[in-house]
Amino acid sequence: MKIKVKILNAFVDNNKGGNPAGVVINADKLNRQQKLTIAKKAGLSETAFVSKSIKADFKLDFYTPTRQIAHCGHATIAVFSYLAQLGKVNQGWYTKETIDGNRKILIDGDMAYMQQLAPEYTPIEKYHHEILNSIGVTEQEVINNPLLINTGNSFVIIGVKNKTILAELTLDFKKISSISEELDLIGYYVYTNETQHKESDVSTRMFFPRYGVEEEAATGMAAGPMACYLYDKIGIKKGGFNIEQGYFMPSPSASKIVINLDTKRGQILSLMAGGKANISREVEIEV
Repeated sequence: MKIKVKILNAFVDNNKGGNPAGVVINADKLNRQQKLTIAKKAGLSETAFVSKSIKADFKLDFYTPTRQIAHCGHATIAVFSYLAQLGKVNQGWYTKETIDGNRKILIDGDMAYMQQLAPEYTPIEKYHHEILNSIGVTEQEVINNPLLINTGNSFVIIGVKNKTILAELTLDFKKISSISEELDLIGYYVYTNETQHKESDVSTRMFFPRYGVEEEAATGMAAGPMACYLYDKIGIKKGGFNIEQGYFMPSPSASKIVINLDTKRGQILSLMAGGKANISREVEIEV
């Protein structure tokens, strides 16, 4: 059986860069092993499979090259941008079914937004030293203690003092994977307040070797926790944040993720993470 995989670059910045995701529509007849095989052969950080749903407008399953994952930001943006281009969705609200429940989707102009839940914060003091060692930084080079945040998936947020430190991290992927497994993380989201663009709030890097991906260019599911951290823990009380990513990868790919918070009396109720996606190419995979 030959399956067509559309490749879209999601969270593009000024229609350039972004993070490539695979999209397979009409995936109802594919089983889990076939989806995993397709994701592995596609060789991208995530591939999304779109099926019919009786609970929502669409059912989405996300696979890395090594396993299934509950949610994926850039693959979600890729899916709904592609569905809009096919004329299968118009402006307005939709829903996606995932293995972790339903989430809202908004199509607004050429932007697609996906819902994330209110943040849950988990202190992880006993892991601080190990985490810093795994990215090769000292306590003098960080601006916060690592904190576990979950808005649908769990990430550890780590702040460093400047772009030079962020660019020159010494990464022990085996150790990062081991810590991520123990804490049940997707991975690490490392940031600095020094940015490439003045409209950006932070510049970030994302590492998740536990799922077979060392680093990726845009991570919508991590940008959500990042914005919540800035709002709740740093005290930047505004409704929206711009997160840049991908500038310090071995092969840079600039990305922009827009986060809009839904708050009431200073408490985050939920958030929407959004961006644009452009079609890159199509590949055919045999399973």
